[in-house]
Amino acid sequence: MFSIILLVVFFSLMIGIGLWGMKKTSSLNDFFLGGRSIGPWVSAIAYGTTYFSAVVFIGFAGKLGWVFGLQTMWIVIGNAFIGAFLGWMVLGRRTRRMTQNLDVMTMPEFLQERYNGKYTKIFSAIVIFIFLLPYSASVFKGLGHLFEANFHISFDLALLIMIGITGIYLVLGGYFAITLTDFIQGFVMIVGSIAMVSIFISKGGGISEIIDKININHLAHVPLDKRPPVTLLIGLVFMTSFGAWGLPQMVQKFYAVKNEQVITKAAVVTFFFALIIGFAAYFTGSTAHVFLEKLPLVNGQPAFDRIVPTLLTEHLPEALMALILLLVLSASMSTLSSLVLVSSSAIAIDLYKGHMNTDVSTENSVIMMRFLSALFIIISFFIARYEFAIIITLMSLSWGAVAGTFMAAYIYGLYWKRTTLAGAASGMVTGLITSVVLFYVLGPVNSPIASSIAMIVPFFVIPAVSLFTKAPDKNLIDKAFEGI
Repeated sequence: MFSIILLVVFFSLMIGIGLWGMKKTSSLNDFFLGGRSIGPWVSAIAYGTTYFSAVVFIGFAGKLGWVFGLQTMWIVIGNAFIGAFLGWMVLGRRTRRMTQNLDVMTMPEFLQERYNGKYTKIFSAIVIFIFLLPYSASVFKGLGHLFEANFHISFDLALLIMIGITGIYLVLGGYFAITLTDFIQGFVMIVGSIAMVSIFISKGGGISEIIDKININHLAHVPLDKRPPVTLLIGLVFMTSFGAWGLPQMVQKFYAVKNEQVITKAAVVTFFFALIIGFAAYFTGSTAHVFLEKLPLVNGQPAFDRIVPTLLTEHLPEALMALILLLVLSASMSTLSSLVLVSSSAIAIDLYKGHMNTDVSTENSVIMMRFLSALFIIISFFIARYEFAIIITLMSLSWGAVAGTFMAAYIYGLYWKRTTLAGAASGMVTGLITSVVLFYVLGPVNSPIASSIAMIVPFFVIPAVSLFTKAPDKNLIDKAFEGI
């Protein structure tokens, strides 16, 4: 009963924020970037909540905590320092300045204007649509199963509830609503994470004792000769840390900050947020070696996704379980809303407004974004509801394919004036192809390694091609790098 009351209050607050955001949204810039007026705390929490979702808490944390034990702390450190802190410090200022210089709002727009390449924008928008929409569906799916298990309602009804609430505040309020709801959801995540870890440490006999138990039982549960190679762990750290630098839903946060003074504060806040949330997720997964005698099985097969839900339902009191449910819900809804916003922008801004109808009015642009956001949420429902084989593959490929396509071209665009259109295009295509080919060659189990290689290869391809092709137009470079 307490869980239901808490959720009703939470959902009511989300809807109220959507209605408030609608009053502040009058242009496409308002809807997609919040008018570039977002402060440090809100920007930082929005970045952090987009970073972590139900996929991390329910999937990654359980599986990796079981397989790697406390070695998962390397992922926590990498995500907090590289993915969060360095992401802001290395990319934030230049992204904010250059996107203003070029008057762009999206990653495809940035690549088009920075490299003067019309088809670069179209290619980018298609990649975002194909790979991020299935990823958003996977978040919906995780939430649906969580609600089904805890509230004993059907999976379909759980999905419809998620779609309804997310759709209302996103479609009405746009980026204003997303950032404010992210801010509230972020504090829910912090409180829930600290409470969750505290309970498990207390039940395990204290911090030093539970660490000893994890290490001892990890060796018994997963002997050294049964563990994955260290290269897989390195790939996971690299993919989940540096990979965030090339994801459009993360980069968007840099576009929207109020001014450049926000960036250092946001970097520090995001670092500590990522450290707290990452530690809570992966440490909880590792405690499976203390509180579970064996790995959960479904039809005789390891059920890694059952590890964290089993830990939570068996060892947390009802009131705290309600808070943790809200934590996972908050993490997922914030990620989901950012994914849907970026996916819909690929069609509304990059394809429709950018190519099919360049004279579309501001009012109609906002209507188009709202319509597509609602449509994409509905599409996500059907993808999550019906598990098509090709969609499952796209979910597994999404992180590596998107980051492999964009990261090198984006970073070189910010830092190297000599980068050419041919170089950037070659790097983008190479990254995408490498990601897909290696996914099938190495297999889904080694997808973090495939994704990491796909991110690295374009950093060599782009300069190799750029140095042997015509230098970019000087006027374009002067405009892009003005004030940098």
